[in-house]
Amino acid sequence: MSDTLFQAQVGSLPLIHRGKVRDIFAVDDRHLLIVASDRLSAFDVVLPDPIPGKGSTLTRISLFWFERLAHLCRNHLSDLRLEDVLSDPTERAPLVGRSMIVRKLDALPVEAIVRGYLIGSGWKDYQRSGAVCGISLPPGLPLAGQLPEPIFTPSTKAAVGDHDENVDFKHLCDAIGAADAARVRDLSLAMYRKAADYARDRGIIIADTKFEFGRDPDTGELVLIDEVLTPDSSRFWPADEYRPGISPPSFDKQFVRDYLETLDWDKRAPGPHLPSTIIEETAAKYAEALKRLL
Repeated sequence: MSDTLFQAQVGSLPLIHRGKVRDIFAVDDRHLLIVASDRLSAFDVVLPDPIPGKGSTLTRISLFWFERLAHLCRNHLSDLRLEDVLSDPTERAPLVGRSMIVRKLDALPVEAIVRGYLIGSGWKDYQRSGAVCGISLPPGLPLAGQLPEPIFTPSTKAAVGDHDENVDFKHLCDAIGAADAARVRDLSLAMYRKAADYARDRGIIIADTKFEFGRDPDTGELVLIDEVLTPDSSRFWPADEYRPGISPPSFDKQFVRDYLETLDWDKRAPGPHLPSTIIEETAAKYAEALKRLL
């Protein structure tokens, strides 16, 4: 496993974008190098302290799911290896195990969220209106309660420092077209169901998750991109500790969110430093998710 990496430096390739977690570099006109750093974001703010091993864990989990879900949806992975695009061993070394070489696609401006349980912003929406993203739900559902069926609840894709906003399906249709919106919805629900069944057999409840898609500029095909079903893009709960009515413990960064909620912080940048105990426990949760899934 590479040493802790807060920010990737690749002098031989142009930097395109630094996201909340990933740094993206141009390889050529058709390929990108995506590096998963050890940065952690919470409430859409990048925190100043990295989580050791996090980027490598996210990469391994994403690669696992990309392969497992390939029969449902094509993904952005290419056949290129890290050594094919970075010939200098010194430059390559910090990126080993945390990098993917992917095809360059046109990313859709939305996040495809699937919820199987009522938690987070979905719970807040439900308390206020009895619905989530315009989808009416039965009355009397508890916090963290399992939904009768998984629901598709898209959101806008915020820039670093901004907040995502839940939207209804009509908004998605207006943004990307009705046909693509329906395709994104159907693919997202199918992949969530497949992954949730697999994870449940290994002691993990996937309460919700987000997928991101790009459009192949040559064929117009929708392709799964970014990360998939990781502790950063999902809520992972230990099945043996799950109880409706309470916010369950988690294998994901909800643990950090819960800690941050105890602080006098306005959820705006800059984020607060994390105590070493929180960093260590968070790293252990990511590692446990990887161990159970793989």
